[in-house]
Amino acid sequence: MAAQKVAIVGAGASGLCALKCCLDEGLEPTCFERSRFIGGLWRFEHPEEGRASIYRSVIINTSKEMMCFSNFPIPEDFPNYMIMEYFRMYAQHFDLLHHIRFRTSVCRVSKRPDFAATGQWEVVTESEGKQEAAVFDAVLVCTGHHTEAHLPLNTFPGLEKFEGWYLHSRDYKSPQSFSGKRVVVVGSGNSGIDIAVELSQATEQVFLSTKRGTWVLHRVADGGYPFDFSYLSRFTQLFQSLLPQKAISFLLERKLNARFDHELYGLRPQHR
Repeated sequence: MAAQKVAIVGAGASGLCALKCCLDEGLEPTCFERSRFIGGLWRFEHPEEGRASIYRSVIINTSKEMMCFSNFPIPEDFPNYMIMEYFRMYAQHFDLLHHIRFRTSVCRVSKRPDFAATGQWEVVTESEGKQEAAVFDAVLVCTGHHTEAHLPLNTFPGLEKFEGWYLHSRDYKSPQSFSGKRVVVVGSGNSGIDIAVELSQATEQVFLSTKRGTWVLHRVADGGYPFDFSYLSRFTQLFQSLLPQKAISFLLERKLNARFDHELYGLRPQHR
């Protein structure tokens, strides 16, 4: 019996994992990547128009011990918060690259006329201006949830009269173009806080706008160890299971407020 053919859309973090797992199961995968490189969102070196990617200064907020794939640990001498070089090593180690068709866009995925009997899909791709159709037994869509920017302009009345410049965080790459300006960063998620901190070094003034506030956790814990490596353990899970939720919240809030008082900076949220 011929190996089942699988189409994988995207060669980012999930696409590489999907490719590796398909090979482990004896399937015949083909990964389609519209750019010339692996890494997806996490690749900055060659920013392209219309493609989501990180900003130059981004630092992942998960330590190497926690974010690495279970079958390929990150070398001990690597920096703690890194990712792109690791993806290259992963792809090379498991010989994934020759299963990837670069500079190939997926135009359409549709069920075959005999789908009810075969479960097969027709995938139409385009490369160098030429389209090609192929049949696959399964399709894995690994384009990520940051592919399209969520920019709800209708929630900002009066924006059409605003004479300044607005953009989504996915279009932010560096602070140079904001030099000397007054900037509002809307949202206190990971990218919002990152960008606000970086802009504060180049702009006249930065305002961070948050609807509900947030508890700010630092990457580094006591003793200089990564926060997740120090606190996400079997011991802490057991400890938390023995204490009431209110007691756990009290201890965590006290720990976070020791860095800075969230109430003082208007960041304390209503949730514990």
